[in-house]
Amino acid sequence: MIVVGAGIGGLATAAGLQRAGTRVTVLERAPGARVVGSGLSLFGNGLTALDVLGLGDAARAATGPGHRLLAGQRRPDGSWLSRTPPDAVRRLRVVHRADLHRLLEDALAPGTVHWGCEVTGVDDDGTVRLRDGAERADVVVAADGIRSRVRAGWPGDPGLRYAGYTAWRGVTAVPVDLRGAAGETWGRGLRFGMAPLADGRVYWFAVASAPAGGRADDEHAAVAHLFAGWHEPVGELLAATRPADVSRSDVHDLAGPMPSLRRGRVVLLGDAAHAMTPDLGQGANQALEDAATLTALLSGGGPGLDPDEALDRYDRLRRPRVRRIARRARAVGRVAQARGSVTSRVRDTVLRLTPPSAAGRQLAAVEAWALPHA
Repeated sequence: MIVVGAGIGGLATAAGLQRAGTRVTVLERAPGARVVGSGLSLFGNGLTALDVLGLGDAARAATGPGHRLLAGQRRPDGSWLSRTPPDAVRRLRVVHRADLHRLLEDALAPGTVHWGCEVTGVDDDGTVRLRDGAERADVVVAADGIRSRVRAGWPGDPGLRYAGYTAWRGVTAVPVDLRGAAGETWGRGLRFGMAPLADGRVYWFAVASAPAGGRADDEHAAVAHLFAGWHEPVGELLAATRPADVSRSDVHDLAGPMPSLRRGRVVLLGDAAHAMTPDLGQGANQALEDAATLTALLSGGGPGLDPDEALDRYDRLRRPRVRRIARRARAVGRVAQARGSVTSRVRDTVLRLTPPSAAGRQLAAVEAWALPHA
């Protein structure tokens, strides 16, 4: 088995298959492991997938108490628009992306990840072409991210679509008191979100509707300017974050669904298969679902299915779910980024009038995932 890409989805797949007794090699273009990134939310479905992979307890130990805080949407003045019922987020955890990446890599046998291996192409028969040769595997898992080279060579690749907004992410250098509340604040074409990590530091993100490709000489100062005057602790979080720890990236997703997630003995996984906007916090969680499903189908607690049957079943199981979640994430992003005075007021009114139980049901529908019978 060859996995292309040492991101969260690729490492999780490799860890699950190794635990099931499969020989796995991970090929990663980067020259070495880098402790980078900010935070991410692990919802109930992502934790269920990690349990399937045998890594759930370790992940919970590395996470922050995001589920113990009030959550929902606020206005820039701090008044609440909508609150999520505590029971709906009882399984939510927040983890630093670098910590999750390290946890997954540590679960692998030494030497599993081959750093500095640039994959130039993958053939349907499982041949992986490299800069300096080729390797062959019974199954190739393409987990090489949103700009997947493997997917780009497939018929039906929809390409990427700019969502219309750019995002900054950061983690405070020191613990910051969130005053018992987390979640997002929605303005006109602007959003700010915050969640605690296990050590008391806070992961935050800021979103602004803007043309693609924009950059500032000082991204930290740009965020501080955009969100000046917003309720605390927004200003405190920015003040507690080193400028060098602020990253910016335009938000893209797939312009449409993939017609198939497999081609011969090659299968797409994670962002390579279904890159979605981060508006539901489901990107990493869906990659973990992919990894758990594929691991179960290929191993089955024993010899597993024939590889062709396993990949067909993976495709049939995963495509409908990720399509639904990607559509919902895109819709939430459009609503959240409302820019006009009228549309933003209508949005806020609808949020205030929507019963909290409705938000809980919507979240439960996303989290309601169980491993299909292999």
